[in-house]
Amino acid sequence: MSDKGAERTAGVEFLGLGAINRLMATGWAKEGAVQEQIDATVKDAINRAKSNLPTGPSLEACAECGARIPEARRDAIPGVRLCLACQSEADKKSTHNAGYNRRGSKDSQLR
Repeated sequence: MSDKGAERTAGVEFLGLGAINRLMATGWAKEGAVQEQIDATVKDAINRAKSNLPTGPSLEACAECGARIPEARRDAIPGVRLCLACQSEADKKSTHNAGYNRRGSKDSQLR
């Protein structure tokens, strides 16, 4: 392995601090693995958000409380099922994913 900060002594190469830091930062991961993990996390979040979007025709009355859903809300959100108050409550109850992608984590095998 050669680097700007490397020295050679008797056929043994000593790495400079910069080279060591680069090796430690990635460990045994392949080039671009960190970006791949970030991309996978973003893709998972987008897919999760898309799966929560309503589909089909909008309801005129809320599926939870029966209150009328304003036409402006029905036009703005195709497939809307809940009035604003019920949707706010549903959003509070929904679980939030911390965004930690466990695909590349050895801890994922331990839990």
